Amino acid sequence: MSTAREIMTSNAECVQAEETVLEAAEKMARLDVGSLPICGSDDRLQGMLTDRDIVVKVLAKGKDPKGCLAGELGEGKPVTIGADDDAREILRTMASHKVRRLPVIDGHTLIGMVALADVARALPDAPVGDLLDALTSD
Repeated sequence: MSTAREIMTSNAECVQAEETVLEAAEKMARLDVGSLPICGSDDRLQGMLTDRDIVVKVLAKGKDPKGCLAGELGEGKPVTIGADDDAREILRTMASHKVRRLPVIDGHTLIGMVALADVARALPDAPVGDLLDALTSD
């Protein structure tokens, strides 16, 4: 069974907690991604920032993206997966937390990101279909 380390996209970039939301949006555009891990000054994962967070929590509320810090938008403890966890554990974690992307950590170090598409390529169709059902149901 494939592990997170084997199927992840490595070299995930963080947005630093003290960077502005505008800088985060520019980084997302440059990397062509819809979410970024938020890392603190100690490079530990503090949360996730999505393009939806920027729209709903900043722009829709009339806040200035140059004045909001990325770290202000990361709420709660981030959901992660261990580098050596297998694809079925990734599916269980994604389904139970209703997320499509997971930061992959080794100890406390962010080493990559695993997305639903990565898992879909690594597993047979049936478990992936079950995950899609879990993600899209209320």
